[in-house]
Amino acid sequence: MPTHAEIAATLLKAAAKFFRDVASQNPEVGEQMLTNADTYDTVAELVSKDPTGGTDPDAKGID
Repeated sequence: MPTHAEIAATLLKAAAKFFRDVASQNPEVGEQMLTNADTYDTVAELVSKDPTGGTDPDAKGID
């Protein structure tokens, strides 16, 4: 049985594929869709490698 993290990573990868598909069919929003896809892929990788990991907003300069 898959873990919640494995399911989340699968869903994130599927969303990334969706954004890439939209980008290929709609050039007007292509750049933003590819950025979204890259973000979803990155988060999927993080969830896969470290399911309980966290982020430090101060270290990233995020408010």
